[in-house]
Amino acid sequence: MPRHTLEPSRIHPTIADEVANAHIDVVQNVQSAVASNAVLVVGMATNPFCKRARKTLDAAGVAYHYLEYGSYVSQWRQRGALKMWTGWPTFPMVFVKGMLVGGANDLKALIASGELKRVLAA
Repeated sequence: MPRHTLEPSRIHPTIADEVANAHIDVVQNVQSAVASNAVLVVGMATNPFCKRARKTLDAAGVAYHYLEYGSYVSQWRQRGALKMWTGWPTFPMVFVKGMLVGGANDLKALIASGELKRVLAA
């Protein structure tokens, strides 16, 4: 099912470039990391769920790359751009072989079901 986003025709031309390119450098950095790492965790400082995702991967012996964008009071605009790009509303954002799989709880369920190992082995 496609995600609901505002149709481009409903964005005034004078702001279209701003909308399309808001923090594009951050999005491109994450896109590059997604493409070059089997497992990527995108998080933020002091968020317990981001720490939990990393500890879960460590405990499972799964190598991963971690990108951090600020804390609750800093870099919120950059994180907002990532939320708009992915459609995922919270942090962490966990990617496995290029696919967004969710956050810490979703990752834990993937590991428990054995699905993470199957995907990484494929």
